[in-house]
Amino acid sequence: MATAAKLELLDRLAEAGLRSIEVTSFVSPKWIPQLADADEVVAGLVRRPGVRYSALVPNASGFERFEGTGLDDAAFFVSASETHNRKNENRGVAEYLERFAPVAEQILASGAGLRCYVSTVCGCPYEGEVAVEAVVALVRQLDAMGAEEISLGDTIGIGTPDQVRRLVRAVHEAIPLERIALHLHDTYGRALANLQAGLEEGIRIFDRTRGGRDRDRPSSPGRRHGLDRNAAGPAATRPRVSGARWRAGRERLGQGGSCRDQVTERQRFSSTLRRCCTRRELRGRWERVRAMCSTAIRSSSRGCEKSSG
Repeated sequence: MATAAKLELLDRLAEAGLRSIEVTSFVSPKWIPQLADADEVVAGLVRRPGVRYSALVPNASGFERFEGTGLDDAAFFVSASETHNRKNENRGVAEYLERFAPVAEQILASGAGLRCYVSTVCGCPYEGEVAVEAVVALVRQLDAMGAEEISLGDTIGIGTPDQVRRLVRAVHEAIPLERIALHLHDTYGRALANLQAGLEEGIRIFDRTRGGRDRDRPSSPGRRHGLDRNAAGPAATRPRVSGARWRAGRERLGQGGSCRDQVTERQRFSSTLRRCCTRRELRGRWERVRAMCSTAIRSSSRGCEKSSG
C-alpha cells in the first residue's frame, strides 16, 4: 500500500469522527516491510484537532524514531505467555519488561501517553491455557510502569464470553474499567459475542482495524483478523475505535475502507461480516451489540466530549 494511500486513509478516518488512531509502528522493516515507511507516514500526517495519534514503539530503537514526532501516545506489547513472548521478542516476559522500563520512562518524560497491549490473555498457541492470575499480575506491573491504558488481547481468537467476563472482572480489581480495552479476534467466530460480554461488564474501549488485517505475526499460528470489515492483507495502519466514543458516521467510515480497497484492487469482507449477513443468530447479536453501544454512548455523553487515549 502506497504511503500516499495510507495518509489518505488516515485523514478519512479522522474526518469520519475517530478520536484515537494508531497510525503506524516503528518496528524493523526487516520483519514487517509493509511498515518501512513509518517515518514518512508520520511526517505527512495531517493532524486534526481533537484526535489523538499514536504509534507502536516496541523498543529503544523505536523510541528514537518516535521521539520528536509530536505523536500523542506510544504503544508497546507484551505477552502473558512466556513462550509467546520469546517467539515475538526473543526474551522472556520479565527480561523484556526490564529492558523496556527505561523506554517507558523516556516516553512518559517526553509528555506522551503510554499504552500497552497484553497478548494471549485467553490462550496461547504454544502453552495453551493462560491463567487469569498471570494476566492480572502482568497488568499490575504495567500499571506500575506507567501504562495509562491496557488492552487485553485475545491474540488467537480462542476466548469465550464467559472467559472474557471473568478476565475483565479480575483485571478490574487491579485497574479501573475506564483504563481497560479489549482487542478481540474472530478465529472461531466469537468476536462479536466476546465484544458483547465486554460491553456488559462495562468495557467501553475496543481495538479494531480498518481496511485490512491487524498486524500479522508469524509467531501466532492460527491467528485470524479481528474486528475488521475488510480482510484484504496485512494492515499498515491500525485505527482504534473507542467503545462509547464511537461517533463516526457509518457512511464516511465506510469510505475510509473503500479507499484502501481501491488502492489494493480488492474488496473482500471478513468472516464476521459474512456471517452477520447470512446467519440469523449473528444478525440478531449484531443488532443487540449496536443497541448496547448506542445506550453506552447516551449514558456517557459527557465522556464522549473528551479525547480518547
